[in-house]
Order: sequence, then C-alpha cells, then structure tokens
Amino acid sequence: MRGKFLSRRILQRFRQLAISSLGSVRIKLLLCCCIAFTLVLVASRASSFMGWTPRDASLRHFTTPGKGYTILINTWKRNDLLKQSISHYASCAGLDSIHIVWSEPDPPSDSLQEFLLHTIKSNSRDGKNIELRFDINKEDSLNNRFKEIKDLKTDAIFSIDDDVIFPCYSVEFAFSVWQSAPDTMVGFVPRSHWVDKSKGSMEYYTYGGWWSVWWMGTYSMVLSKAAFFHQKYLFLYTNQMPASIREYVAKNRNCEDIAMSFLVANTTGAPPIWVKGKIFEIGSTGISSLGGHNERRTQCVNKFVEEYGRMPLVSATMKAVDSRNCLFW
Repeated sequence: MRGKFLSRRILQRFRQLAISSLGSVRIKLLLCCCIAFTLVLVASRASSFMGWTPRDASLRHFTTPGKGYTILINTWKRNDLLKQSISHYASCAGLDSIHIVWSEPDPPSDSLQEFLLHTIKSNSRDGKNIELRFDINKEDSLNNRFKEIKDLKTDAIFSIDDDVIFPCYSVEFAFSVWQSAPDTMVGFVPRSHWVDKSKGSMEYYTYGGWWSVWWMGTYSMVLSKAAFFHQKYLFLYTNQMPASIREYVAKNRNCEDIAMSFLVANTTGAPPIWVKGKIFEIGSTGISSLGGHNERRTQCVNKFVEEYGRMPLVSATMKAVDSRNCLFW
C-alpha cells in the first residue's frame, strides 16, 4: 500500500511539473509574440519617421469610390513651388483634374505647361488621365480663387495653396471625411473667432490664429489653403454672396478664405470639420507673414458680420483623425 501511495504521489508531482512547464512555455511564447509584434511596429514606424515611403504605401489607405476630386491650386509667380506641388499631388489616387488659378499679367509659358503635363503623366497612378487646365484671369484679384467653373467633372474641390503639401494618404482621408458631410468644409488648417468683451456692450469679434485654436481647443473655420468643399460654393461665391464682400476682399487683398468660411457656414448652419494632417511648408513668404496680419483679419470678420447681419460661424471641438496612422489615438 505504501509503495502504491508513493507511486501516486510521484505521478501527481510529475503532472504538476508538466502543467507548470507547459504554462511557462505558453507565457514565453506569448512574450515572444508581443516582442516580435512590437519590433515590427517600431520598424514600420521608423520608416515613416525617417522619411522613407514604401512605393505601395497608398495601398494601405482608402480606395476612392465613384468620382474623385478636383484640385484647385492658387499660385502667383512661384513656378518652382507650383511644379513641386503638382508633381506631388499627381500621384494621389482620387485626383481627377487640376485647375490652376492664374492671375499673372503674362500667360503661362509653353515650357511650363509642357513640364506640368509631362510630370502629371509620369506621376499619375496606373496611367490615369488627369486633366490639367489653367484658369486664366485678366484682373489680379483674390476673388479669382473662387470663380465659378461651369464644366467641372467632380463635386469635390480640394482647394490648396502652391506652397503647402500634404501626404496623399492625408488628402484621401480628408476626402472620405468630406464624402460623409459634402455640404460642409473639411480642411487641415483651423482658425477661430470669439467675442471681444473689452469693446463694451457692442459685439465685436476677434480673429484667432493657430495658437488660439491650440489654447482653447475650439475652431470655427478651416482655411481654404487646404480644404475640401462642394463645387456649388464656387457658384454661390461668384453669384450670390454679397457683392460688397467680394469688393472688400479685392480692395484689401485679404480674407477671401474667411469669406468662403462665412458663406459655407451661412448656407449650412453647421461648423466645418478639422482633419489632422502633417503639413509641409515649401514656401517662405505670403500675406500671413506681413505685420498686422491678425488685426486685418479681425477687421474682415467684423465687416462680414455687418454684411450678413449676424455671425454665421459655428464653433466646433471635434477633430477627424486617421487612427491607422497614429501610434496613440
């Protein structure tokens, strides 16, 4: 009996050791898998941190259902920046056509047009036929940026300056956000406004730049230097927005982007949508670099409120983020 008892004890002990060893192996395997996953994740992130972009990177992002979008690019005597910008955006999957707002006294040269056509053909995805058009204006006015274009093939307009570049995956993500709310503006550069109570009982508004957005966490505009909106707003800006606003913009050579924000907000009664995206500034000068810029923008805001008879801008706190490109979100 004692021998059988000892044998049973020994057998139980072996079972315990086996179970313990198996559990330890499982834990080790789990730890190894976690470490391997972390290394793969860090390696993939490292390539983007170092500026490396796999050739098939766009395959990880949104495909573009149905019609794409038209890029409406504003430029002024900076052909080198224009070439860089179009060379980049020609490779974006959803791009259907490019319209260049041209307000210079001389028409675009043949060499510039040939270069851009060749660049677009070389960089477009899968040999896609992307239309290029110069919208030539006789007068130099900031209102030219939003002149009506009657034969556009897409509803979506991506308005962009020639001196800023966003990765194609950010543009495609913003386009998908716009598709979910096509009546509003969807953009990368938020701005704000607030009531300046120091002016007494009269409602006086102050224009807030990026640091105001960062500090308060709210915004009421997205600038048209990098924003999606419906093509119908080109018609409304040209034909139905108060003419006094267009005259003010032309005279002061500023605030056409604020005017567009007012127009969209007045039409929809809704706020814009801010999309998170990494911006690459390839230019160094512009209207915003001049002294007193914010003061002039504040004057614009109050002038436009006067013309509309009310403040149409609506503040928001939300931000659209593509979680697939964020390590933490």
